Amino acid sequence: MENKHPLLLDIEKGESKNLEFKVQLPTSKEWVKSIISFANSAGGKLVIGVSDNRTLIGLQHFDLFELMDKISSTMHELVAPTLLPNIYIENINGVELLVIEVQRGALLPYYLKSKGKELGCYQRIGATNRIVSQAQVIELERQRNHISFDSLINYEVDLSTLDLTPLQQRFAAHGKPLTPEKLLSLKLVKNDNNMLYPTHGLLILLGFYEHVEIKCSRFKGTTMSIFLDKKEYTGDLFQQIENAELFIKNHLHLRAEVLGLQRTDTFEIPFPAIREALLNAVMHRDYSNFGRDIKIGIYDDILNIVSPGGLPHGLTIHDALKGRSEIRNTVIARVFKELDLVEQWGSGIQRIKEYCIKANIGLPVFSESGDFTDWEFPRKIRHSNEAVVTTDGINDGINDGINDGINDGINDGINDGINHQTIIPKNIQPLLTCIKHSPSLSTKVFAKQLKVGTATVERHIKWLKDHNVIKRIGANKDGYWQVLNNEK
Repeated sequence: MENKHPLLLDIEKGESKNLEFKVQLPTSKEWVKSIISFANSAGGKLVIGVSDNRTLIGLQHFDLFELMDKISSTMHELVAPTLLPNIYIENINGVELLVIEVQRGALLPYYLKSKGKELGCYQRIGATNRIVSQAQVIELERQRNHISFDSLINYEVDLSTLDLTPLQQRFAAHGKPLTPEKLLSLKLVKNDNNMLYPTHGLLILLGFYEHVEIKCSRFKGTTMSIFLDKKEYTGDLFQQIENAELFIKNHLHLRAEVLGLQRTDTFEIPFPAIREALLNAVMHRDYSNFGRDIKIGIYDDILNIVSPGGLPHGLTIHDALKGRSEIRNTVIARVFKELDLVEQWGSGIQRIKEYCIKANIGLPVFSESGDFTDWEFPRKIRHSNEAVVTTDGINDGINDGINDGINDGINDGINDGINHQTIIPKNIQPLLTCIKHSPSLSTKVFAKQLKVGTATVERHIKWLKDHNVIKRIGANKDGYWQVLNNEK
């Protein structure tokens, strides 16, 4: 079978972030807006000689070389800074098309001279050209100078008024004290005229700004018509992530497998894949836009994670799926790397797919919709012969045992815990507090936080388990502790 022309394949897919087509060249300002939009975004092609229904019409009644000269002179006359597109003819099955191609520009932002930078600047959002706001113009200027928003100083916030404890605890748990020198090297603070100021990155990590939050919702059915549960998480970024993870776990199904007296619960979607997508959303979102936040939606058929900002710095979906990485928030990314939340740049999407393939479930879909990025995980369809536990609800660990009826011994222990409150010894109470606050942390991290040996933590965890105060949900590596709320 004859291979199709690459441009024809693109045309058949329709207009996109990188492609626009017209039957003929429209008025100069209209097509120039498209070229400006491509240059301010991820680059693209304007193809002349294609109808709205993607039929190749061609330009038989035009002097193509004269038209190419006119395009070049118009660009020089109308656009600033100087932008030099590549203009050429493509012959597809005997039909001549004119292509105006431009790469992402190096002198951002580009705009119409007649309207100025404030009113004549455009970007490509999906398959449309949109005028750029003043805040977005500033962001494009930062991109030109390779300066990220989170690395800029916020002069309005007094560093001495900030509580750095959440960040200090995270670093201490990894054996890395957060010294003043470390704060400077990570660009969490900056020195200006012998005064230290916080950067936006530090304030974002501490959850100082109102828009730094994660909104989680569980909907009934497959639409947003009816809420079953809704939470909005603020505070430091790490706690937000942990709370969001716990919300997701509470609303996913568990598949219970019993071998002898041992029971293993596995989430319907591999949780390492969900965590990777959540970290990606938090690390790469556009924090310079103060009107939007991350949203997680759980429906009967999908888990959806939406992050504001689109792909950074002209990155396309094709580039991202191939493993190309562009860092929008350099300070946050550096901290995440320091705390081992990031393994390797550009490998996240591939790892997510590998987790899902290994779990034998449908592959998630990563997309860019308008000015947002979107992860959509299909929820596993349950079969009648599978033992599945629904973790919706507060005491999901208790419901697991009651509803399954698999292990009577477990049921008895849980029911005893319900009917009789357990008095927690004073030496174990600090560990229980840590588990309530951060149920996903490892024994080693708990030991560092409490400044005790891992053997002590393991012994105290065993006591809490034996007395039905806590229960392990999921595997050792990817699971978490469920507090059964029967202590006093």
